[in-house]
Amino acid sequence: SLLAASGLAEMGAHWIHGPSPGNPVFRLASQYGLLGPEAALEENQQAEAGGHPPLPSVTYSSSGRVLSPKAVSEARDLFYALLASTRAFRGSKEPPAPSVGQYLRAEIARRVPTMAGGVEDARRLQLAVLAACLKLECCISGTHSMDLVALEPFGEYVSLPGMDCTFPGGYSGLSERLLSALPEGTVLLNKPVRTIRWRGSFREEGDDSRDFPVRVECEDGDAFLADHVIVTVPLGFLKEHHQEFFQPPLPERKVEAIQRLGFGTNNKIFLEFEQPFWEPEQQLLEVVWEDESPLEEPSADLEANWFKKLIGFVVLQPPEQHGHVLCGFIAGKESEHMETLSDAEVLSAMTRLLRRLTGNPSLPAPRSVLRSRWHSAPYTRGSYSYVAVGSSGDDIDVLAQPLPEDPQDPRPLQLLFAGEATHRTFYSTTHGALLSGWREAERLNHL
Repeated sequence: SLLAASGLAEMGAHWIHGPSPGNPVFRLASQYGLLGPEAALEENQQAEAGGHPPLPSVTYSSSGRVLSPKAVSEARDLFYALLASTRAFRGSKEPPAPSVGQYLRAEIARRVPTMAGGVEDARRLQLAVLAACLKLECCISGTHSMDLVALEPFGEYVSLPGMDCTFPGGYSGLSERLLSALPEGTVLLNKPVRTIRWRGSFREEGDDSRDFPVRVECEDGDAFLADHVIVTVPLGFLKEHHQEFFQPPLPERKVEAIQRLGFGTNNKIFLEFEQPFWEPEQQLLEVVWEDESPLEEPSADLEANWFKKLIGFVVLQPPEQHGHVLCGFIAGKESEHMETLSDAEVLSAMTRLLRRLTGNPSLPAPRSVLRSRWHSAPYTRGSYSYVAVGSSGDDIDVLAQPLPEDPQDPRPLQLLFAGEATHRTFYSTTHGALLSGWREAERLNHL
C-alpha cells in the first residue's frame, strides 16, 4: 500500500479473533514473537468479548452530532442480549423464524414499543442504533443482510475468549514464518490452477513405473501429478467454477452443499489524513443514520446510498507506524457496488460522509484512499462464508468430506478440502482455516 509511515494496511485478515491458548493463530504468533505486549496479558486472554471488542469509541449521527454514549450503549446492550438469545435455537425443530434477521426484527418490534410524546425521539434513536448494530453484524457474518443467515445453526459458531488483537508487523509475518520452515521453491506463487483431474490414471512422461490418480493443470499449461491434493480455494470461487474446476465434476451432494452455504463480501476502505480530526484516545468512529430503523426497508438505491452501509471506522494504531489512517468496514451489495467505483468517487463519497457526520463542512479531504475488492477478485469472489437460510452445519461437514466417497476405494483421499468454509464451528476465521488445513494434513499422515 502507498500509505504514510511504514504504510502497513491489512487488505485481508485484520484481527486474531479470540487471542487465547485455544486459538492456533495466537499460539503460533506468540511463539514467533509477532504480537505486541498487551496481547500477552493474562486478563486480555481471558476477556469474553463475544466477537465484539469494546474499543474506546465515539458515535456520530447523520445529523452531524455526537450521540450520547448512554443512549447508544442502552440500545446496543439490548441488541447483544437479543443476539445472544439466538443461541437457544440451536438444534431446535421449530425455530421462531428462518433467519437471524427476521428473529431480531420481531423481537425488536416487541421490545421497543411505540411511545407517545417526547419519548418518541428516544425510541427513534434506539431504532437507529439497532439498525447500525445489524450492519455491523453483516460485516461480521460477511453477508448482505442478516435475513440471509439461518437462525437455527447460528449458535454453532464458537467465539474464543480474548480481546481481539492485530499483528504490529502485519498478518503476513505469520505465513512468512510458516513458509521459512519449508525447503526453497516448495511454494509456487502466481500459478493459478485451471483444472483438477481426479479418479484418473496419469503417468509422468517417460516413466511407466507408477501412475497417479490426480493431475493438477495450471492456466500456464504446466501440470503436476499427485496421489492427493488438498483444495483450499474460497467457497466463492467454488460456487462459480466447481463444474469446470473438477474433472470429473463433484458428486451431487457436495455441489448442493456448495450452492446452499452462504458466501458474501466484507470490504475495507482505508483513508489517510494529513492531520487527525478525531481525539487521540478514540479508536473507533461509529456511524448511526438517525432516520433508519430495522423495522423499515432500507433504500434499494445503491448508487445514491451505498455508503450508508458503512458501519464506521477503526483508527489504525499506533499513528507513528500507520500515519493518521482510518479503516472503514462495509458489507454486502453496497460493498460490491463500491468496488465498481473509481478511487476518486470513493474518496469524494467518504469526504462528504465525514463532513456530514462531524458537522464540519470544511473538514479536509483524506489525502489518499485504499480499499479491498474481495468480490471482484477472481479467485475469491467475496470474503468468507456463513450458514445461509436453507443450509446447515451439516453442509459444512459435507464440503469438508474427502473424495472419492467410497472408503473401500483402492485410492482414497484423492481430493481433500480445507479452508474456513470447511470448519463447522470456526468458519469465517483464520484460525478456522488453519485448523482445517491441519485436519486434512493429519488425514494424510494417518494413511
